[in-house]
Amino acid sequence: MEKKISDKVINRLTLYHCILDDYINNNIEFIASKQISSLLNIDDSQVRKDISILNNSGKCRVGYIVKELKKSIEMTLGFSKTKNAFIVGAGNLGMALAKYDNFTSYGLNIVALFDNDTKKIGNTVNNKLILDINKLPNLSRKTGVDIAILTVPRNYAQSTADFLVKAEIKYIWNFTPAVLSVPKDVQVWNENLMGNFLQFTYKI
Repeated sequence: MEKKISDKVINRLTLYHCILDDYINNNIEFIASKQISSLLNIDDSQVRKDISILNNSGKCRVGYIVKELKKSIEMTLGFSKTKNAFIVGAGNLGMALAKYDNFTSYGLNIVALFDNDTKKIGNTVNNKLILDINKLPNLSRKTGVDIAILTVPRNYAQSTADFLVKAEIKYIWNFTPAVLSVPKDVQVWNENLMGNFLQFTYKI
């Protein structure tokens, strides 16, 4: 991305993209910022401000052309550039993520899963092979994959992260409830499932 966009704006743009997908599936050509804001329960001015980043001005009294706005979001957020990744941990969560086909729509391609459970190694999920974790460093170097989605149990999170760092993984999408310690040149994105749940229930 050429522009520096905050995490909150990126999150909202992906939600707009989901709405636009629905509009396209229903053969609706135009959408207004008020329609988006009402669906997401946010301020209309915020939606217009977010869309202004995309250099998509829309049409007076008509709104935005759905297909053009969707394409603008994809170009701005880099959906068209495929990013390959490994899932590390073939438990329930790892398997569920491997089965989630919509990742490809956003430019994320799951190459393989890794685990240390001999009962799982050699099996496939959604046409993706589960490999021995010890094969990850070599495959990472051969394929150039430097993104790992971490879904191991909490008590194995740090040791697995250390292993990934040694394997020259530079980006870790952390689904574990552990705070990881990694070198400065490794980026970690924490997917705080319980924190998000508590934010939701706190308002109920």
